[in-house]
Amino acid sequence: MNSSKRNILITGGAGFIGSHVIRLFVNKYPDYQIFNLDALTYAGNLENIKDIEDASNYHFLKADITDADKIKTLFQKYKFDSVIHLAAESHVDRSISNPKIFVETNVTGTLNLMEAALEIWKENLEDKLFYHISTDEVYGTLGETGLFTETTSYAPNSPYSASKAASDHFVRAYGETYNLPYVISNCSNNYGPNQFPEKLIPLFINNIIENKSLPVYGDGKYTRDWLYVLDHARAIDLVFHKGKNKSTYNIGGFNEWQNIDLIRLLCSIMDKKLNRNEGASEALITFIKDRPGHDKRYAIDASKINKELGWDPSVTFEEGLLKTVEWYLKNPKWIAAVISGSYKEYYKKQYL
Repeated sequence: MNSSKRNILITGGAGFIGSHVIRLFVNKYPDYQIFNLDALTYAGNLENIKDIEDASNYHFLKADITDADKIKTLFQKYKFDSVIHLAAESHVDRSISNPKIFVETNVTGTLNLMEAALEIWKENLEDKLFYHISTDEVYGTLGETGLFTETTSYAPNSPYSASKAASDHFVRAYGETYNLPYVISNCSNNYGPNQFPEKLIPLFINNIIENKSLPVYGDGKYTRDWLYVLDHARAIDLVFHKGKNKSTYNIGGFNEWQNIDLIRLLCSIMDKKLNRNEGASEALITFIKDRPGHDKRYAIDASKINKELGWDPSVTFEEGLLKTVEWYLKNPKWIAAVISGSYKEYYKKQYL
């Protein structure tokens, strides 16, 4: 992207990853006008970005990407010249219990954004970009060896990953059929500050604080690659500005961990931080029935983004996990507000 002044629409900017991307762009690029579009569903929390809400180049738009007419109206009004699309339903367990909403948000919502973009951009596609953020789960599962590359065949195993795979395919199809300028990135499991406590790491941090059970699926020997969210935000910045049109980039942390080993490390860190006897937190681990469609192993080969754009993760998993634990321990009010639901009042106070 070459223009110094841009009107950038970032969807899902009140969510976990989106809030870190919003903060980075607002602070780093004062000449950009950053529009944060979020429906403020359960995972959207404007307290995540209250530190930049008064910035002159930041604007919040409450809207749902499934509302095609609203999305089209916003494109016409604000003339967005680029989109960084993060808004999504993203929790695998929720997709198993209610797959339809994942299709509506992740597939139809993505189509609505592309349709609105093409309507505005059709006369001039120069310096326009639709950047679609996706997941490594679209690739399915790996054996004990091997890595996902940008050319790995798609083989999604959950309704969530199927919905993201479908949206990836539609973005590429719009690029080929309608010449929509696009890039796609597929990332591994993110962790870090502000993550909604339904995900493994913040859930277990909170459960350990409250001496609650730590439920582990199956034997716990499921392997994931973990990516610190601030490293992901830096990668998104690079892909947006330097990524090649109609290209895909895998973003991973080079941090493969079996769930059970991760949990034991987390327990050890928490015992030290809470001044508990060694092994106290680990005693909370409870093995439960496995969930359907549970992929055994994910691991990303991030060599392409390293070679083409010069990106590398800046923290090891041990460093990032310690930073994450310290953030949650320093922000008990944030956790309490999310768990109680009172965080939803922040929007009313600030915008109504």
